[in-house]
Amino acid sequence: MGDFNLALVIVAVVVTVIVFVVSIYLLVNYQHPDDVNQAYFPKFVVIIGLSISILSILMLPADVANRQACSRAIYNGACNLTLPMKDLWLAVYIADAVLVFFIIPFAMFYYEGDQDKSIGKRIKSALMWVITSAIVCGLVLGILYALVGKVDFTVRHLSSATTNFPSTWTDFTSTQPCVGNNLHQCSAYSASASSETTWTMRTSFPEYVVALATIVGSVLFSIFGGVGIACLPLGLIFSFIRRPKAVITRSQYIKEATELGKKAKELKKAADALHQEERSGSKGRKWRKNVKAVEKELLLLEEDVTALEEMYPQGEKAEATWAFTILGYLAKLVLGVVGFIVSVAWVAHIVIYLLIDPPLSPFLNEVFIKLDDVWGLLGTAAFAFFCFYLLLAVIAGAMMLGLRLVFITIHPMKWGATLMNSFLFNVGLILLCSISVIQFCATAFAYYSQATAAQEIFGHTLESLRGIKYLYKDGKRENLVAGFSFPLEFAGLAK
Repeated sequence: MGDFNLALVIVAVVVTVIVFVVSIYLLVNYQHPDDVNQAYFPKFVVIIGLSISILSILMLPADVANRQACSRAIYNGACNLTLPMKDLWLAVYIADAVLVFFIIPFAMFYYEGDQDKSIGKRIKSALMWVITSAIVCGLVLGILYALVGKVDFTVRHLSSATTNFPSTWTDFTSTQPCVGNNLHQCSAYSASASSETTWTMRTSFPEYVVALATIVGSVLFSIFGGVGIACLPLGLIFSFIRRPKAVITRSQYIKEATELGKKAKELKKAADALHQEERSGSKGRKWRKNVKAVEKELLLLEEDVTALEEMYPQGEKAEATWAFTILGYLAKLVLGVVGFIVSVAWVAHIVIYLLIDPPLSPFLNEVFIKLDDVWGLLGTAAFAFFCFYLLLAVIAGAMMLGLRLVFITIHPMKWGATLMNSFLFNVGLILLCSISVIQFCATAFAYYSQATAAQEIFGHTLESLRGIKYLYKDGKRENLVAGFSFPLEFAGLAK
């Protein structure tokens, strides 16, 4: 038993180190050349944020493994040797909330500050915004926690009369299951509805912060996740369909490059005009709409330039470049098909297990359990993959809607060309939605993740929290229907 728990701790430490290494790798390869050897503080925040978001997803499978270690206990106190998952959950999500609402905004204000100002003035300007936000958030949290930071558990008072212990066990039969004469139901089962009462206690402040952060994240998760779960696989499949079929001639390349050059000059003029308007102080709704349009056209122009370079590879290794391009599109097709299968499985599971009451089948819960029977970590690996897929769907949905809605800023993630403000924005989005992804997965896979610390936090406390419980009980299925009806409405956007 102790060996199993020691192995679990070793795996947790090794995975944490690997996650930090992966976060550093993503930062180094996605960062823009202009940010090389500078912007160290935003980079540090990005690494910490990415690591926490990834670890928060992996903690749910770890919670399940921790429960399994406890379920194998053969002596009293064996569970005391397992990981303190509830404390770890609260620590991770408090760090999540601090990063999203304070650290990341400070890093973005500092990074986007006027470069002509000194470092001290940029820090001062960023601190003013963050301190103001901290005061407002602190007052709101403090007032809400003082007034309604309690949980109301519905309990039933059970009592029964006393009687002499039976002389033999033969006194109990199918028609006489309880002590006493002519009793077909025990007192616990025959208690009246009036015996129900409410047991009230104050929740911990960290749990209350997690609950409020989950509500904010649920709004974004329902919108972006609902769109992304359809657009993520379809975007990859349509990218393969629209792939360049053959290498173009030099004359065609020059013609297309000339047209793209004209578009670039027009965008440059439009950007200069908007910059002039900004200096004059006329930054109204029309100006923001025009900025959004220019950003969208610039992003599309960059995609056209990349596509043109793919259709006309140059240099001594032109043939090898073309071969890698074809292989890349084939990989997108494979990933798109796999993603489509996963998206269909997710939607089917939501309908079968969550929307229909009572559930028709445990579905994916049963699949994970059977995979665990094949090999101990196979089910948890599949479980983690399905949770990660939802996070990828959130990012894909944010990018898709960002190109079409004025009030959503475009922050593209490009290999070797991602500025730190886009990095920080997307990391903040991932962190904010990761809480809701975990809460959603804990609900969707409640059968597989039962008796875990996550179930205690997201299943028991949140559903009994005063003022918030109605969002998790009465509105749970309505929110799922609203959120995941987006794939039907926006599936055409991937085209």
